[in-house]
Amino acid sequence: MKHRVTRKQQNSKKCLVCGLKNDLGLKTSFYELENGELVAIFTPIEEHQSYPERMHGGIAGAILDETIGRAIMIKDENIWGVTVELNVKYKKPVPLHKELRVVGRITKDSSRLFEGTGEILLPNGEVAVTAKGKYMKMPIERIANFDVDHEEWQTVLSDQDPQEIEL
Repeated sequence: MKHRVTRKQQNSKKCLVCGLKNDLGLKTSFYELENGELVAIFTPIEEHQSYPERMHGGIAGAILDETIGRAIMIKDENIWGVTVELNVKYKKPVPLHKELRVVGRITKDSSRLFEGTGEILLPNGEVAVTAKGKYMKMPIERIANFDVDHEEWQTVLSDQDPQEIEL
């Protein structure tokens, strides 16, 4: 089913997952959908491998953690998710050099904490990895010394950005 993209989220310069100037990073783009889910799109490279031609499980955990944790920003872009707990289940090998999608959603939301789930989808739509996490809600100034300009925290729009995403 296709879902309309309502907004693209910000990237930074050096984050492992979203950093656009991190040569070894995933350079992931995050898209908010009309159904309230967040979709991450990225292509793993050789530096992300464990076994030959397979993405490392830790990288799978990182992209799921970031996607679920960022899903709270759909409701309030000034609140960030700080991981309390993450449970990852590996179902199928994740290939390198293929564009992949990760879906994240909020399943429980309270004043201080939220929970969510997510999946890494293979190009054929099969679920390769799933995760369930719990996060504390925090503004960035309570997490780190974060200078928006220095970190280049901005939405970078591209002609390649999808208007709709098939899930």
